[in-house]
Amino acid sequence: MAADQLLYLLLAIVVADYLIDQCLDWVNYRHAQTALPDRLKGVYDEEEYLKSQRYQKTRTRFGFITSAFSTLVSILVLSLGGFGLLDAYLRPLVVDPILLSLCFFGALMILSDVANLPFQWYSTFVIEERFGFNKTNLKTFIMDKLKGYLLTVIIGGGLGYVLLWLIMELGSSFWLYALGVVTLFVLFANLFYTSLVLPLFNKLSPLEEGDLKGQIEAYAKKVNFPLDNIFVIDGSKRSTKANAFFSGLGKKKKVVLYDTLIEKQSEDELVAVLAHEVGHYKKKHIITSLLLSLVQMSITFYVMSLLIFNMELSLALGGDELAIHLNLIAFALLYTPISRLTGLFMNVLSRKNEYEADAYAASTFAAAPLQESLKKLSVSSLSNLKPHPWYVFVHYSHPPLLKRLEALDQFATS
Repeated sequence: MAADQLLYLLLAIVVADYLIDQCLDWVNYRHAQTALPDRLKGVYDEEEYLKSQRYQKTRTRFGFITSAFSTLVSILVLSLGGFGLLDAYLRPLVVDPILLSLCFFGALMILSDVANLPFQWYSTFVIEERFGFNKTNLKTFIMDKLKGYLLTVIIGGGLGYVLLWLIMELGSSFWLYALGVVTLFVLFANLFYTSLVLPLFNKLSPLEEGDLKGQIEAYAKKVNFPLDNIFVIDGSKRSTKANAFFSGLGKKKKVVLYDTLIEKQSEDELVAVLAHEVGHYKKKHIITSLLLSLVQMSITFYVMSLLIFNMELSLALGGDELAIHLNLIAFALLYTPISRLTGLFMNVLSRKNEYEADAYAASTFAAAPLQESLKKLSVSSLSNLKPHPWYVFVHYSHPPLLKRLEALDQFATS
């Protein structure tokens, strides 16, 4: 395919992707219902429920603006050959081809982040502040940015250098070796994220001795879950929203509870949340998702190997000669439809896994506290209780709250 035809195809993909998302957002926006579901009366009051509706509509309207802006910028950059212009500017300054590609992506990251900074600021300090979520101050906001840049340079730059070296040294056969490198990186990240990366942004403290810790350890022992440590993370320094997760592979698992979660949930509800997470481990959802991600990655790398040295892709992006970094940008855009399809599959699988983890928690602990916990989490985050089914199908990795409560009813009444 000629360069000009490829450019039109890239533009068509960008526009089509934008229109699909906006149609789904609009359908979901119009689907909002003002009547509080009977199931949640007593958990949500009418005013709090209306507040959740306002929050969802505000976020959606803001999303319309940010999506339109980013799509317009993408169209202009593609149409005017902006990627090629950046490549032409950097080439006289950086001789080494790998460093040239890294500088190219670094410059793109900075330009993109600067362009999106006003939106990030408004989202955090206006919308989240207005609805009582934001706890981030100016210092934390700036430090998060700086730390993010540092990690990108160290981790992203290091991994990027290795992958680019493989591409340039091994040619189209690079993809097998690249898959091996990424697999090792993913395993490393799963093993050490909590101990190495997370402490750069948050304070992790061991859960104090007491009834909660005792109940968690007793449950873990009951179901033979290899619990290593229980930590509390200071999520309240950024937001009032709550969460919990565990990390690690193999026989050592670390449980991390947000301080905001501990504040809002009873001990039984917290153990039920943990039981849900244990359900993912017992049902082998984590390892299955990891393996599927690697399969996706292998397909991605293989398809990339077929296109990475295509001169026409570089020309379509405004380049004057073959440039690996230009081709990677073009490939990412061309791969968007495939990413959409694999994303749909992964979301369907994820929702199935959530139901299974809920069932495991209900059968090994109790359904009622898990239901109450889910209700409180929904209230505290002002989540959308009645999303449109199409929107759920495309975007939701977790089933909507009411669907999860209905599925748990069989355990609550048994």
